[in-house]
Amino acid sequence: MTYIIAGLGNPGAEYENTRHNTGRIILNMIAKEYSKEEFVFNKKINALSVEGKVGKEKVLFVEPETFMNLSGKSLAPIVKTKKNAKLKLTTADDLLVIYDDFQLPIGRMKISYNKSSGGHNGLESVIKSIKTEAFPRLRIGTAVAKKSGDAKVLHGDETIEKFILGKFKEDEMKELKKMAKKAVEVVELWVNEGRERATNLANTE
Repeated sequence: MTYIIAGLGNPGAEYENTRHNTGRIILNMIAKEYSKEEFVFNKKINALSVEGKVGKEKVLFVEPETFMNLSGKSLAPIVKTKKNAKLKLTTADDLLVIYDDFQLPIGRMKISYNKSSGGHNGLESVIKSIKTEAFPRLRIGTAVAKKSGDAKVLHGDETIEKFILGKFKEDEMKELKKMAKKAVEVVELWVNEGRERATNLANTE
């Protein structure tokens, strides 16, 4: 069996280090811990991918090269659904999707499972493409925090779009690197000890 960890975002230099590409940023940092190889383009799934090992378990790291709202098209061919149940593919429960959450402040992450997309276009594409919500996802906070520690609330589609497509500041990138170290631990627990242990770590501030 192979676990799949996908980092959502948009391809292209203009989207590098933007908040909406947090999934790809974190995935790259995690992959460096578990693979000595570089990401290569996989034409069959239209994604960058690289294989690695977490403990004794095989892991495939995937970055869809579609735009965010079509992310699921890269994952559907390699995740088991009713249509391809006879093939030896990873089940949805062994898929971890990493993506940005502008309602969580930077410095926080959460694992959720078997829930709706919450309006995130990339996650919605994955749900529709693999035909289930029953897979874990790791949400990485990108919001500016208030003094209380809560995320500043954004209103209006234009305001939200401008924010998520904006680039991280230098100090925010440092915070993301700290998050990546925790994400590495979360992934290790998820693969080797299960979703519950990984959730406990991820959801603890």
